[in-house]
Formats: sequence, C-alpha cells, structure tokens
Amino acid sequence: MADAKIKILLVEDDTFLVEMYTTKFDLEGFLVIAAEDGKKGLEMAEKEKPDIILLDILMPKMDGFAVLDALKKNKDLANIPVVLLTNLGQKDDVKKGFEKGAVGYLIKAHFMPSEVVDKIKKILKESKK
Repeated sequence: MADAKIKILLVEDDTFLVEMYTTKFDLEGFLVIAAEDGKKGLEMAEKEKPDIILLDILMPKMDGFAVLDALKKNKDLANIPVVLLTNLGQKDDVKKGFEKGAVGYLIKAHFMPSEVVDKIKKILKESKK
C-alpha cells in the first residue's frame, strides 16, 4: 500500500461491531474513523472525506438510506464509494440500497470480519480503475 493509509468511515451504532471492525481494518493497514449514528456519520464524511464509507442502515437519528441520499446529493461526497453493512437482507432493501447509489451490500451475519475486509479491498481496487 501507499504511504497514505486508506481512510474508512464506519457508520455503525453497535459499539462491539465498531471495535471489532476497527481492529480488523487497523491490522490490514487502514485508518478507521467511526460514527455511532447517521447524523454524525454524515458530518464526519463532510469533514474527513474518507476513501470509502461502510454504512449501517438501522441507526438512531438518521437511517442509512437517508445518509446515502444526503451523500449522493453532496457534490463533494457523491463519488465516495458507499458499502451498506447491515443485517437487513430483504431483496427490497438490497435493491433500494443499490438504486440509491451503494457500490456494495454486505449482510453482517453472512460475513466474517476478514471477509468484509477482503470485499472492501476488492471494491477499492475496482473503484480506482
């Protein structure tokens, strides 16, 4: 990897998951910043300009779909890849996520943290093409 660490914004209200994913991504050489609700996540995206955003859907203050809408409407943030990392696995939710501009949709229960890291690496590699 280059000298500059890839910055991931993790928007997740479950502190256990935040710690687990932060540790996993740190070990892989990523810089992780976290927000515990959608409103803070949006504020941090504007301030930090991360390379990629991992976004939960069910959160306090502002759900992930509303955050995704706001990100895509902001010209400074619209090109940041967003991966929905959630437990909502209904086809309608997945479809809605992609229609709103997400580049990935990962169901937490289906992936080990190491698999999530691998998926994020793959998405980042593809977005650089």
